[in-house]
Amino acid sequence: MDILLVEDNDSLAKGLIYLLKQSNFKVIHKVNVKTTKEFLNTSRPDLIILDISLPDGNGFELYKNNIKDKKIPTIFLTAKDEEDDIVKGLEVGADDYITKPFSTKELIARINKILLREKKNYVIKIKNIEFNLDKMVVYKDKKEIQFTGLELKILSLLFTNLNKVVTRNDIIDKIWEWTGNDINDNTVTVYLKRIREKLGTDIIATIKGIGYRIDEDEK
Repeated sequence: MDILLVEDNDSLAKGLIYLLKQSNFKVIHKVNVKTTKEFLNTSRPDLIILDISLPDGNGFELYKNNIKDKKIPTIFLTAKDEEDDIVKGLEVGADDYITKPFSTKELIARINKILLREKKNYVIKIKNIEFNLDKMVVYKDKKEIQFTGLELKILSLLFTNLNKVVTRNDIIDKIWEWTGNDINDNTVTVYLKRIREKLGTDIIATIKGIGYRIDEDEK
C-alpha cells in the first residue's frame, strides 16, 4: 500500500515515515503544495495523510482542487483542534481527521479502517473462517460461531492487522481501553486459548515472546 505523506515538519515526518514503514506501508513524502500537485499529476497513492498548514498553501484547498475528484482516501493532519476546523475538514470530504499530538497506534488503526473500507472488504475470509467486520459476526463453514463481545474485539484486532504481529502488550492496552480493567499476560493467554478453541481452526500463529498474527495467505 502506498501512502502519500504531506507534512513540512521534518521531525514529525521522519517519525511518521518510520512508523508507517514498520507497518509495511510504502511512504512517499512531500513537504508543500507544489511538489504534491506535481506528484499527483502522474501518480495515485492508496491514501493521503495531509497536513492542513503548509508553507505554500492550505491543505483544505489542496484537497478540494487536486485530491477530491481523484477519490483518494485522505486523513487531515493538523496541530489545530478547534471544532470549526474539524467540521470544515469533514465537510470538504475528508475521510478522517487527526490532531497533533496523536497516538501512533490510533493513526495506524484509522488508516487500516479506511483501507479496509476502500477495498470493500468488510468480510475477511481465512481458510474456512469468515469475519464480517461490519456486523462483527464470525462464521465457520457458513455457521455462526458465538463469541463474547471482548473475544470479538480481540479477534477483530487480529483480522484488521493481517500479516502483522499484534503484540501481547497491544492486546492488554486495548482491553484496558475497551473495559477499563487492568489485566495481566496470563489473561491474554486465556482469551486466545478460548478464541482458538471456538474457531477450531489454526489460523492464529503465536509469535513466541511477542504476540499473535493471522496471515492473509493462510487460505
